[in-house]
Amino acid sequence: MRIAYFDCFSGASGDMILGAMVDAGLALEELSASLGSLPLSGYRLTVERVRRGAIAAAKVNVEVEAGRQPARNLRAILEIIAASGLSDGVKGQGARIFQRLAAAEARVHGQSPEEIHFHEVGAIDAIVDVVGSVIGLELLGVEGVYSSPLPSGSGTVETSHGILPLPAPATVELAAMAGAPMRSGPSFPFEFVTPTGAAILTTLAKFEQPSLVLQSIGYGAGSRDLPGMPNVLRLWLGETTSEAEDGLLLFETNIDDMSPELCGYVMERLFARGALDVWFTPIQMKKNRPAVMLSALARRPEEDAVVDTILKETSTLGVRVQPVQRHETSRESVAFESSLGGVSVKLKRIGGAIAGIAPEFEDCRRIAQERQVPLQQVYRTVITEAQERLQRPLGA
Repeated sequence: MRIAYFDCFSGASGDMILGAMVDAGLALEELSASLGSLPLSGYRLTVERVRRGAIAAAKVNVEVEAGRQPARNLRAILEIIAASGLSDGVKGQGARIFQRLAAAEARVHGQSPEEIHFHEVGAIDAIVDVVGSVIGLELLGVEGVYSSPLPSGSGTVETSHGILPLPAPATVELAAMAGAPMRSGPSFPFEFVTPTGAAILTTLAKFEQPSLVLQSIGYGAGSRDLPGMPNVLRLWLGETTSEAEDGLLLFETNIDDMSPELCGYVMERLFARGALDVWFTPIQMKKNRPAVMLSALARRPEEDAVVDTILKETSTLGVRVQPVQRHETSRESVAFESSLGGVSVKLKRIGGAIAGIAPEFEDCRRIAQERQVPLQQVYRTVITEAQERLQRPLGA
């Protein structure tokens, strides 16, 4: 799986995100062509090579033409996105980012999201930055987005609402809404993370550093030169390692106050939401109470779903989560016509050789019921005939 990791050591903004993607290999012509499907005019997208400190970076500019642009509220911006010829995925993500941004601004200013207006030039800038970032990720083939913690910055910033403290209130609100980590930034009176940059990352990214095989690195330039520090956003593009992509998580919780008849239902729900395995272990808890430990195994992408299911469907107050490794043999499913009827078997292979044959239970049960023969006899027949048909001795 191809993933993008945004290293925000010197902040993040919409144009820095675009610049980092262009520097990492995104073709400006393709980006501009895709943005051209938006019913939006009066701007031009350009890129220039600049240096920020000791690092060369791409600076993307949204040049708005002279003349008045209409003020746009959230509804108008969502209509622009919906009327474009972009993919449903880009439309959906772009809309979510603006909805989140408007919700944060509304909370800060004591208004409803529908009342929030993006000022004239800023509206075009924000639309291009937000939608362009989502387009860029799609064009780069990115399937997962990650980010480092956001630096806070310090001091104040002058806005259309007057002088505001840094981090900007909307930026802090966006981080709080997503549970995104923030860290103390460099001691410059400078806005390191803009609300637009925060809206993009808090909507699309997980705030953790993944394991990946690096394929490309890009630097997106900010608008200022900072003394002793490059004002750039670094983007890592690469493929997840097998450990990161298929790595497993073990979920555990101890339960001593729930009816046992509910446990079976919890197991069903966990399997339905992506768990690979679920089991219960008898344990003893405080006050010598007999209890069970619920354990579930799932891949990383299913973490939120599994935790949500355990917390909602059991009486527990918390879930332990830890990464685990699993060594697996290759396996395949093969269907063939046995003397008893059609049946599927799972083949376990080690070094290409068959090391095990496991008939599908449901197929064998159906045959046993239809022919009125013992299930164990069906199993033995299917295994023997599967070995003969494959012409490869077990364990050879």
